[in-house]
Amino acid sequence: MNEQRKLQRIRAGYLPGLNDDEVQWQTLDFKSRNGQVLEVCVPVLTAPQMQALACRVRTAAAIHLRPMPVAEIIDAVDRAMARLLDRNDIYRQQAEAWLPVVSGYDADMVRLGLTGFFKTFRAAQLKRFVAEDFANPAVLDGFQPAAKGGAVRAFGPDLLVHSWAGNVPALSLWSLVCGLLVKAPAIGKLASAEPLFAGWFARLLAEVHPPLADCLAVVWWRGAGGEEADALYAQADTVLAYGGNQTLDALRRRLPVTTRFLPHGHKLGFGLIGAQALDTLKAPAMARQAAWDVMRYDQQGCYSPHVFYVQRGAPVSPRAFADYLAAELANLQRRFARRELDLEEGAALARWQQNMEWGGEAHQLLGPVDAPWSVAYSESLQPLAPTALYRTIAVVAVDRLDAVLPVVAAQRDYLQTAGIAAGPEELYRLAGLLGAAGVTRISAIGSMSMPEAGWHHDGRFNLLDLVRMTEIEQSAELAAQPLASYAD
Repeated sequence: MNEQRKLQRIRAGYLPGLNDDEVQWQTLDFKSRNGQVLEVCVPVLTAPQMQALACRVRTAAAIHLRPMPVAEIIDAVDRAMARLLDRNDIYRQQAEAWLPVVSGYDADMVRLGLTGFFKTFRAAQLKRFVAEDFANPAVLDGFQPAAKGGAVRAFGPDLLVHSWAGNVPALSLWSLVCGLLVKAPAIGKLASAEPLFAGWFARLLAEVHPPLADCLAVVWWRGAGGEEADALYAQADTVLAYGGNQTLDALRRRLPVTTRFLPHGHKLGFGLIGAQALDTLKAPAMARQAAWDVMRYDQQGCYSPHVFYVQRGAPVSPRAFADYLAAELANLQRRFARRELDLEEGAALARWQQNMEWGGEAHQLLGPVDAPWSVAYSESLQPLAPTALYRTIAVVAVDRLDAVLPVVAAQRDYLQTAGIAAGPEELYRLAGLLGAAGVTRISAIGSMSMPEAGWHHDGRFNLLDLVRMTEIEQSAELAAQPLASYAD
């Protein structure tokens, strides 16, 4: 009886127009550290079903989504977010109950992470989001005058396909909202590691604004998929994908050459901490902020830090800062326990620790080897390289922060987020140098793993990259004037 109570089953995905008994279902098993067992049933569609689903969402979007003013779309998403922020709402309760089980992350970490994440999708933030990419957001609703003459309008994809990663809970919300704001009918492919949130959001959106019920679908297939995946990709004119670089490369080669492909792959984050932030009052607080960036979702985000480069010459030395950081990670472990690692993850972590221990004078591993966090300290400049994740971080002492530029520039293809703790003039000077080296996002230490609404993911435009612009040239306007009924 006890086992029976602990077993729960949820059907994932969102399939407008298809009944559950028309679809085959695959069960994905998850188990929490307290013994809670969850079976997530994900839909397995045939190629003809996938083609019919694509046709259905395109047709529904043409009737309901494309004619909607962007302001109404923002209002609908805002109402959905208000419910997700309400801890008495059934969707929020489901998210708090089951996302920790499927992800393995600490329940309080997930709860706080969801609240911070959902707040970035309220109406005010979404309006800024749209304004960030469009000087005149009305181009999403109709033709607007162009500065050079004539008029211009933005059109979203005919069918947008999302392929999501499951490393961070609710990650699918970013691309789903982007697709809605450009009025694109969309079908998303669930990640096996996090197969729940996207379907919940699609259902919630259908509740708060029923005309949108058939404009989205959420599906699943194992691995790269087969005929069903090919059937969907053949229908899409835009594919937005998250995942490992090898997976993304394989997907790129699978798509027709005319399909727009927007990949988001592996990235390396790092921090620069200047002497100005390392007096006896500021340094402990800075270490606390840095520890939060390391702790959030166990460094699984593309924006998470792997190395902190810390300047010498301050009242608090880089080594002392590393000790502060280790103490803060130990404190956070007591509040937000690291998720349990599987054998492969544990082996990778052990190899990283071993490399740090055997690095001679180059590295020093701080704290107990069996602790669920690791800080490696180095007195000499080290390359920017990935750690083992799961709260493993390197602290490197440098005389000048400028010395870091060559080593980070060597990883140009993988750069994204840099956290900086420095005065205003130094911030802008370093930002210019880092931007030239390939960094696309600069944040405060403590905010590295919490991007702002509308950030330019990987230095690209979230919405502009999804649309095509249609222009009415001034010549067409002028030629139309003599043909007007009032011209006689």
